[in-house]
Amino acid sequence: MNVSTSSTFVAADGDGYELQMGRWSRRLSDPFLDFSGAAPGERILDVGCGTGCLADSLIKRCQFAHLRGIDFSSVYIEHAARRVHDSRVSFEVGDACALTFPDRSFDRVLSLLVLHFVPNAVRAIAEMRRVARPGAVVAASVWDARGGFVANRIFFDTAAALDPKAGERRARNYTRPMTRPGELANAWRAAGFLDVSEAVLGIRMDFASFDDYWSPYEGKDGPGAEYMATLSLSERTKLRDAVRLAYIDGDVDGPRSYGALAWAVKGVTPG
Repeated sequence: MNVSTSSTFVAADGDGYELQMGRWSRRLSDPFLDFSGAAPGERILDVGCGTGCLADSLIKRCQFAHLRGIDFSSVYIEHAARRVHDSRVSFEVGDACALTFPDRSFDRVLSLLVLHFVPNAVRAIAEMRRVARPGAVVAASVWDARGGFVANRIFFDTAAALDPKAGERRARNYTRPMTRPGELANAWRAAGFLDVSEAVLGIRMDFASFDDYWSPYEGKDGPGAEYMATLSLSERTKLRDAVRLAYIDGDVDGPRSYGALAWAVKGVTPG
């Protein structure tokens, strides 16, 4: 699979993803499933399953028949397969823009925090519709990165104040596909889904300390770590010190809780 055309997310390590985003994906899974629904006996496809957080939530709440999870990252698939032990669940490497499943294969197709990293998101949405049976629910959610993702903005706004190249990365990060208000719903209607509805989902991102907040940026997964890898040691130290001041925000180091909002959409495949 050509990652450059199918995903812009830098994926390197399952544990690194859990620290960088997996813990928040898990927290968002429940409100997303409250919105998208799930029913006993369904065949469900999870497009961009990552390390399996949506599978965990579905196992706890629904007696589905089978869940297939696909992700572009083999290391995330391996991590999910090691961690999730349920005979109804399987994971495999796959491309959201070229799903290998036959037409009308699934009763529900879900995608959590993925489409904004797919350059040809319209193609991925078309594929999600193709593999959904008539009357199936197809739902997705992406971060409101520009207006509702406080923890991420602390990092990129601080970096942009220090480095013009970080400003360019920030601009790309906050203009990803499907992240503008109404963009997901418009894409669902354009794809021909019926009964399209949208929602804003909210969680809190809770950090125990600045080190807990900062450690994902020292890893290899996600946009922040990708930017950090371009910096010299002195530049990394300067940025860390500046972000620490923003995190501390005139107080002592310790727990912080930041709001995070995500756009969500669902629709029904026509008969």
